[in-house]
Amino acid sequence: MQDLGDYVKEAPVRGTRLLDDIYQNCNVVVLEPAEFEEAKNDPKWIDAMKEELRMIEKNQTWELMDITKHKKPTGVKWIYGTKLNADGTINKHKARLVVKGYAQIFGVDFLKTFTPAARLDMIRMLLAVAAQKGWKIFQLDVKSAFLIGYLQEKIFVDQPLGFVVGGEEEKVYLLKKVLYGLKLAPRAWYSRIDEHLLKHDFKKSLSESTLYTRNSNSDYIVVSLHVDDLFVTGNNPRMIGQFKAKIIKVFEMTDLGEMSYFLGMEVQQNQRGIFIGEQKYAKEILRKFKMEECKSMNMPMNLKEKFCKEDGADKVDEAIYRSLIGYLMYLTTTRPDIMHAISLLSRFMHCASEVHFKAAKRIVRYIKGTLSGIQFNYVENFELQGYVDSDWVKSFDDMKSTSGYCFSFGS
Repeated sequence: MQDLGDYVKEAPVRGTRLLDDIYQNCNVVVLEPAEFEEAKNDPKWIDAMKEELRMIEKNQTWELMDITKHKKPTGVKWIYGTKLNADGTINKHKARLVVKGYAQIFGVDFLKTFTPAARLDMIRMLLAVAAQKGWKIFQLDVKSAFLIGYLQEKIFVDQPLGFVVGGEEEKVYLLKKVLYGLKLAPRAWYSRIDEHLLKHDFKKSLSESTLYTRNSNSDYIVVSLHVDDLFVTGNNPRMIGQFKAKIIKVFEMTDLGEMSYFLGMEVQQNQRGIFIGEQKYAKEILRKFKMEECKSMNMPMNLKEKFCKEDGADKVDEAIYRSLIGYLMYLTTTRPDIMHAISLLSRFMHCASEVHFKAAKRIVRYIKGTLSGIQFNYVENFELQGYVDSDWVKSFDDMKSTSGYCFSFGS
């Protein structure tokens, strides 16, 4: 039996190491400053911070004033990130001014929180419908989405590092609109976009709060909201163009054109239908666990194999096992064929043995031979079909049944 260290880049070490040594093992070298002191001498990050402040001023997010005696200002900090394209190339450098939200107290600074995140199964449903109808899905990215919502509470924040107003160092900013990091920022943004869409005759889905539809005679338009991304589709390209032009005037957005990349998913829209996959991410899993040259398998799991907590095999490093299962779980977004196997193996995160780890490696070997995804095509019989099965108390640990289900919509 091989040692678990053979399946990771290198064994964990104690002490400190240079970042340059670590980045040599990375697939994409992206150096991002950890704090303002590292970024203040780099022109590209200075420009990114100025762009962030320009957006804040444009939105009239705050007002410089003297602080009241009974209100303590909340600190702010700069967060730096690099946005990548689907092929791993750099898209742009982004700086965010973030409120130190951990200093906010429930019941004093905020009451309710909510993030408008679309469920991935709903996104797949939208793709299936678009492929069936021959619609194109377009993507809009909201610039500084969390800066748009209005605040009802009085919140003061410190002036940001590197951009303190000369002669007014003792003053603080009173927030009129939200900033990133505030506990109520996502809720405030959702309230703005929800109010706007409902005002323009959109109807919100009863089962999905981020899905909106609008009917106009025979024209149909669908809008899905995921945090600061909007997906728009429908049967009338002219109406979609008008909708995009109007909403871009209200909320400053970037029109990304046809949907092509979302949360690591590569989306291809063509005459044959819509394909989604995570080939790049799957290859990263193979590289991380040193299984690029492994033998591929044609099935993710041995159908006759049963798992239990105490199988008599040697225990494995739980951190590595959990890491592998976690990577594979995210891959199930576009690989439902491995979902059942991953669900079974995820039961043994706290008691993983060589048997469980070997089964997890088999899934990776299956992925090696099937670097694919989901293809949505037009079909004659476009209906929802479901299949459910149970293994009839085959669990050795608690003598319970494991139910498996599969639902297909159209293709």
